[in-house]
Amino acid sequence: MSKEIIRTDAAMAPFAGYSQAVKAAGLVFVSGQGPFDPAGNLIGETVQEQTRQCLKNVQAILMAAGSSMDKVVSATIILAEDGDFAGMNEEWGKWFVKDPPARQGARLPVRPKNMKLSIAVIAEA
Repeated sequence: MSKEIIRTDAAMAPFAGYSQAVKAAGLVFVSGQGPFDPAGNLIGETVQEQTRQCLKNVQAILMAAGSSMDKVVSATIILAEDGDFAGMNEEWGKWFVKDPPARQGARLPVRPKNMKLSIAVIAEA
């Protein structure tokens, strides 16, 4: 099985030893995306604003891989605070109106630059 490393300047570059995404086995595995613009600036103070930026990053990476948001089959959302779930879900619902992907959540162990969440997805290629 071959794999393709996906990289786009439309989302922040990884700041550790990982790829923005890997395309393999007919799927695109997008690494957890924080609420940062391509220059590395934190975007948004509310969890809704930060969720929107995370999803914009995911969307840009999926586009670079030849995929799209409507092909997302699974997502992992990692929140810093349990109380932010409702706000995150409010913005999430604007992006996945029909046939939403499977989803799981966890607690964010670290908060670089006061980020409130991180979102990773798996999509059909």
